[in-house]
Amino acid sequence: MSLHELSATDAAPKIRDGEITSEELVRACLDRIDHVDGEIEAWTHLDPDYAMDQARIRDAHRQAGGALGPLHGIPVGIKDIFDTKSMPTENGTVLDSGRQPMEDCKAVSLLREAGAVIMGKTVTTELAVNGPGKTRNPHNPEHTPGGSSSGSAAAVASFMVPLAIGTQTNGSVIRPASFCGVVGFKPTHGLIPRPGVLALSGSLDTIGTFTRSIADAALLTETLVAYDPGDPYTRARAHPSLRETLATEPPITPVVAFARTAVWDQADTETQQAFGELAELLGGDCHDLPLSEPFDHAVKMHRDIMCADLAKNLARYYERGKDKLTDTLCEQIEFGQKVSAVDYNIAVEGRDLLNSGLNLCFDHYDIIITPASPGEAPAGLSSTGNAVFNTLASFCGTPSITLPLMEGPNGLPLGVQVIGPRGDDARLLRNANWLLHRVMGQG
Repeated sequence: MSLHELSATDAAPKIRDGEITSEELVRACLDRIDHVDGEIEAWTHLDPDYAMDQARIRDAHRQAGGALGPLHGIPVGIKDIFDTKSMPTENGTVLDSGRQPMEDCKAVSLLREAGAVIMGKTVTTELAVNGPGKTRNPHNPEHTPGGSSSGSAAAVASFMVPLAIGTQTNGSVIRPASFCGVVGFKPTHGLIPRPGVLALSGSLDTIGTFTRSIADAALLTETLVAYDPGDPYTRARAHPSLRETLATEPPITPVVAFARTAVWDQADTETQQAFGELAELLGGDCHDLPLSEPFDHAVKMHRDIMCADLAKNLARYYERGKDKLTDTLCEQIEFGQKVSAVDYNIAVEGRDLLNSGLNLCFDHYDIIITPASPGEAPAGLSSTGNAVFNTLASFCGTPSITLPLMEGPNGLPLGVQVIGPRGDDARLLRNANWLLHRVMGQG
């Protein structure tokens, strides 16, 4: 196996034990980038010399007997809406061209503390909304990689880096992970602090991870969990033992709920058939979950909150440079400007109602499965695809993960989205791992 193909879970102990160096690993990843990124274009800023300098510093620290963090020497890609010192952060818009933060955001600081090598900035869509960037799908460059965390998903999928981070406000982690055939994990809302990250909607924005295994998702996510007074949605809590829990077997066989949801008719015929076959394969461990009528309004309520918050948080861009924004983004901002206080508060209260309903579901089921996207990545680069299957988990703040378990009619990846209870991220990862092995063992 080439070094650039190593998972972080495999590479970290090899660096720690001196079997390989961070410099060798980073050089292998840079060589891979040089070989494939001309077609994929996952990066918006990459300074090979700076990446190598970080790797050499990590190696010198290890050789001097210094304490090593869990990601010591491991390269990580950073979505270009995370403030990163020594690198530009341009938020996917010409309005921020040349923008250079003076400090790292909290998430990047945590990665550095864990020993990671900040490899570079990955492409985001325009202001992390819908306007596509330059990135192409690694499986077929004529298809979208999804968005908004398009570069992060594509970089991991094409073995340029083992780890990358992104964000999700609607479907910006789960959808591109599904399209690119990697593991995308969106933790419980508020688990990872967001100061220094472009804000779209405080009650929706969630930092997530891109990896090629569930073990790497647990490893990366654990390093990012923290309390920060600058993020009112975080709170002081015991550090979740994601890796420790993942390493154990479920004490009893998980019970799976298959939820078609109110948007089932938007899934491609092939996707509907594939999920029917998945439910059949799981047999008695999988049960249909008919969601009650209030769940039918999740998409509208999510849109009201998201667009109203976009109108507030992106007002400075709209007011000074509307002509430099895409029509799609302007339409969402203008929609948000018209959302009434009544509708906004109805949506906030509606979220509490839906979370109460989900809590009742999780009293009977361990995980809920749905499509991660309506189908495989659509052809063309003018759109990033439909996030409608990700809306419920984003709106309710529940953790979700997509597993690359299926294939669409054109041979492109198709993910299975697995949803768990709020705050129970460790058990979600363990149950998702059980599902992965159950399906792969019978497939």
